[in-house]
Amino acid sequence: MGWPVMHSRSPALHEFLLKQHGLYGAYVPLAIEPGRLEAALRALPALCFAGCNLTIPHKEAAMEIVDEIDDAARAIGAISCVTVGDDGRLSGTNNDWFGYVEGVLEVYPDWRADAGPIVVIGAGGGSRAIVYAMVRQGAREIRLVNRTRDRAEALAHDIGGPVTVVDWDARGDALEGAAMLINTTSQGMVGNPPLDLDLAPLPKDALVSDIVYVPAETPLLEAADRRGNPTVRGLGMLLHQARPAWRSWFGIDVSVTPELRATIEATL
Repeated sequence: MGWPVMHSRSPALHEFLLKQHGLYGAYVPLAIEPGRLEAALRALPALCFAGCNLTIPHKEAAMEIVDEIDDAARAIGAISCVTVGDDGRLSGTNNDWFGYVEGVLEVYPDWRADAGPIVVIGAGGGSRAIVYAMVRQGAREIRLVNRTRDRAEALAHDIGGPVTVVDWDARGDALEGAAMLINTTSQGMVGNPPLDLDLAPLPKDALVSDIVYVPAETPLLEAADRRGNPTVRGLGMLLHQARPAWRSWFGIDVSVTPELRATIEATL
């Protein structure tokens, strides 16, 4: 469920897994206007859904709708996955943090969050999951940059940990000495302008990551590649967050195989 949602590659991802595991069913994109989210979620049991994923702009609003919220979603303040129980109750969790960490480790198995300062751009639902992930992975310094300082300060307060809020005008200074840069905004996504960020102050050995996966290589990642920075694309986060979702919906452990990755990459 999202608004918009037709750009999502989640249907292709889950249709692949349904076929691979011999399950009779379908994963469909549901374009739900923000004011209709509660009605849509409450309809899931009657429509025999096992659950659903949530994307922009529904992740935070769902917190006030579902019946049960786990510790991860509560800490993050956003829900990415809803499971329908046998009794029709809706349970919410957030698998984005797991998907992001696993996506990075798939590319760089030796990556550590405590290797140095981490700069996170954005303070929306995606950022909440990323900051939570970095804190959970042992980051010692997180520099949170957002156009609206109040929103960033609220995130820092809610998540806790070693988070320092940086004004948007000082975003260049925040890059100095950083070991990692993560874009959690939609800037750079197809149809949106690129992220307004000059990478000149960023060390050339800093890892640069983007949670946007359409296009596969955003303008930010292209700029990082040109200057020699190691990079991580956003697709890994999408692929790996499906693993706990399937465990919750069907009790099945799925893997991110080369065939699955190639199938989704072919749609980008």
